[in-house]
Amino acid sequence: MKKIFSILLIGILTFSLAACSSDKKTDDGDKETEIILITDVGTIDDKSFNQGSYEGVVEYAEEHDIGYDYYRPGDADDEAYYDEITKAIEDGGAKVIVTPGFLFEPAVMRAQTDFPDVKFIILDGAPEKIEDNTYSVLYKEEQAGFLAGYAAVKEGLTELAYIGGMKVPAVEAFGIGYVAGADYAAEELGIKVNMRYHYADTFEPSDAVNSLASAWYVDGTEVIFVAAGGSGPSVFAAAESHDGKVIGVDVDQHDESETIITSAMKGLQLSVYEALEAFYNDKFPGGTQYIYGVEDDGVGLPEDFSRFENFTKDDYDTIYKTLQEDTDGVRSNIPRTHEIDFSDHTFENVNLEVIGN
Repeated sequence: MKKIFSILLIGILTFSLAACSSDKKTDDGDKETEIILITDVGTIDDKSFNQGSYEGVVEYAEEHDIGYDYYRPGDADDEAYYDEITKAIEDGGAKVIVTPGFLFEPAVMRAQTDFPDVKFIILDGAPEKIEDNTYSVLYKEEQAGFLAGYAAVKEGLTELAYIGGMKVPAVEAFGIGYVAGADYAAEELGIKVNMRYHYADTFEPSDAVNSLASAWYVDGTEVIFVAAGGSGPSVFAAAESHDGKVIGVDVDQHDESETIITSAMKGLQLSVYEALEAFYNDKFPGGTQYIYGVEDDGVGLPEDFSRFENFTKDDYDTIYKTLQEDTDGVRSNIPRTHEIDFSDHTFENVNLEVIGN
């Protein structure tokens, strides 16, 4: 089993949310809070990016009997993020703060200077200058997306779709990687596939997302890869109502719906755990950035292939090794960005329909 997935998952956590920072929600009060995660857009129980990140905090803190907490800003802007960081330090006593999301870049840029004795772990982003008390963690989401698209087409699915929350770097990389993986598999099979592609402009549960996904399934879409945080369950519900399939994101979402055949995962829990471990062992990699990818087993699909009929573990291991070894430049040629209309890319084997972006 690959390194990223070898750490035992702590299970699905149930959290209670407030609109902004609140009293301790996880600490029993007998120990000082030292680790605080501050959520970005979305909630701590999104079964995706925020939750995967927080599970790394929970796992490390509970293993080592360290006080921990999470805060959620009342607004989604730079000032609100900075204010929440300040509260976490001055009121919460944080020694190390985890910030999931590139939208934290301006706030962390400011806070790392204002609070030089506090350590910052920023996921999916980096301030313009990374100070010695900040560690930036990124992921090669395009590789995970590639594996998801490849698996879907190798499974025999030819009517594919992608719904991203917003055209932000990580979501964009997941999406275009998915298209590239589908294209690569279709070329191997000598077929053409169809792909609908849309950014929903939300990471929250959404009737509009549910309606769109439902309409696509009714119109013949077989599988939707959804990288939209809290909007994911809106797609799961549509799939359940219309006998469709879904590809999950960020973490293994297998248990969220019987319709989820696999998930494009990145090592959120592992990367947070390793960063905290480095901090508490006086080896905090401040002033640096690390990017997790297939090269170090940092992204991938879950090892449960029971919901596939044709795509096997051997098939997965083969394509994973191809990416790791960059055979014929496959890994190097996976794009990470795209123009909104995809005018900067050509996919010979994917008929791509961009919807309302």
